Amino acid sequence: MSFVDYYKTLGLDKTASDKDIKNAYRKLARKFHPDLNPDDKDAQKKFQELNEANEVLSDPEKRKKYDQYGKDWQHGEEYERARQSRARTQSQEGSWYAGNEGGGFSDFFESMFGSSGGFGGGKQTRFKGQDYKAELQLNLADAYATHKQTLTVNGKNIRITVPAGIENGQTIKIAGHGGPGSNGGPNGDLYITFSVANDEKYRRSGNDIHIKEDLNLYTAVLGGELVVETLSGKVKLPVKPETQNGATVRLKGKGFPVYKQEGSFGDLYVTFNIKIPTDLTDRQKELFTELSKS
Repeated sequence: MSFVDYYKTLGLDKTASDKDIKNAYRKLARKFHPDLNPDDKDAQKKFQELNEANEVLSDPEKRKKYDQYGKDWQHGEEYERARQSRARTQSQEGSWYAGNEGGGFSDFFESMFGSSGGFGGGKQTRFKGQDYKAELQLNLADAYATHKQTLTVNGKNIRITVPAGIENGQTIKIAGHGGPGSNGGPNGDLYITFSVANDEKYRRSGNDIHIKEDLNLYTAVLGGELVVETLSGKVKLPVKPETQNGATVRLKGKGFPVYKQEGSFGDLYVTFNIKIPTDLTDRQKELFTELSKS
């Protein structure tokens, strides 16, 4: 496998900060996203390369191994264990590295784990493939109901089921959808982190939802009924007489579905914003005047 310069892929150098890596990836990922370039195979390939580079460089441990071992970074820990083991067994014959001068890490890996048998009695060591990370953005309505979504990860379309009640920042694992393993090892896994944005009208807090509703002065004073639009449809909300501005009422079970608990929901909290009437007629002003004197 040829060496891939992940820093060059993101247009950065080795001194780049975590913020530089994050910003560079987001900027380029938007530019080359397959949804924006559906018929451009080069863009899809570039998007795959960007995901791979970000997967490694955004993880401090993986970045450290990559900087140290180059293209063999995924096997850094195995390399260290094998190096130490071989150093112990050959301690009486001098340094293990003496016979590999000029070869470097790749030659050493080949001698340890290659097809010639090498270290370990001729048995090849299997390695799990690289884990991938992806982010899926949802609006609040999307997260409210179980639904299907298709993601493009490294040029492959993966269809997943998003359970109702998924939370912002929550991560799920899709086993076997990461990078391919080597020497017969298993594929890596795909980790999807969900980014759920609050709606302009609905604010989510755990499994509860908070909204503000305008209420006219007459209904607030005399009582009545208000139709409220929830994420599951319209409901009629009774309003008590003499309701105060800023008062909050709870609609039990009208909040957000509880993750993987079928039939369980949080509550909906409605806060009233009483609207003062404007453009009153002279007669209406007279009535308010009489009321104020009573």
